[in-house]
Amino acid sequence: MSGVLVRRRARPAPYLLLIPAILVLLLGMGYPVVWQITTSFQEFGLAQQFGKPAEWVGLQNYIGLATDPQFWAVLARSIAFCIVGAAATVIIGTALALLMTRVPAAIRLTLQVSLLLAWAMPIVAAMTVWIWLFDRRRGAVNYVLGLLGIDMHRYDWLSNPWTFFLVAGVIVVWMSVPFVAFSVYAGLTQVSDEVIEAASLDGANAWQRFRLVIAPLIAPVLSIVLVLNLIWDLRVFTHFTFLQDAGGKSSEFDVLGTYIYKVGAGAGDFGTSAAVSILTLAITILLSWFYVRQTIKEDKAS
Repeated sequence: MSGVLVRRRARPAPYLLLIPAILVLLLGMGYPVVWQITTSFQEFGLAQQFGKPAEWVGLQNYIGLATDPQFWAVLARSIAFCIVGAAATVIIGTALALLMTRVPAAIRLTLQVSLLLAWAMPIVAAMTVWIWLFDRRRGAVNYVLGLLGIDMHRYDWLSNPWTFFLVAGVIVVWMSVPFVAFSVYAGLTQVSDEVIEAASLDGANAWQRFRLVIAPLIAPVLSIVLVLNLIWDLRVFTHFTFLQDAGGKSSEFDVLGTYIYKVGAGAGDFGTSAAVSILTLAITILLSWFYVRQTIKEDKAS
């Protein structure tokens, strides 16, 4: 009917179907977050686990962190690690994805199976192999470097903070690259061959085609994998725990995940560890918000 605005009647069925999922999320994720926020304002130690009421201390835990040089060192170390690790992961993963679009089918299938096996390997098994590779007595890395003429006899990679974080970075990147490679490869399959051919006819070389044509087309994929890797690398814990058990255990080898565990479960100061957890959550939300805001802008523009 022309000239008449017909409004659709709101159907409650979709919203009713969402209620069970929302309730599960609120119970499964909301309660731990609320508990952490509440505990971060309390003095919560071992006595409170046996029934003693927690004393409300307000912002004291956060003030203590703000004046603690060790916390700031851990925070700076964690942020630097997640930025470098995420950038390396996206660059290597994107390079592998581009490689998969150029090689023959047999080589591409072999590469994809290898990446899938690396991605699917249980973290305990993977860390056992990596720790053996860098073992100072029987490690394959020192042995191979010795064959190449580099004297690394009994060099302990996990006793020096610089080499410790180098090894940790290699492991984290190795375990994260398959996800980026598969995600970017899926995005590359949606890029039209005609667009690439047109750029080639215009005289663009391989780097120019990627920078000016391919990268803008797969920018949403690159953005989400970068944000996800920043979040994952900021919250990394298991890798560092295994490496610390095999080597350095001092505070110089800590990131936010291991620091929270040592302050809470190790020292029994659950109030301070909860405060660190909330600060980590805030940083994670901040990282995610840039992507969400950019996505909203793109949706409005389209």
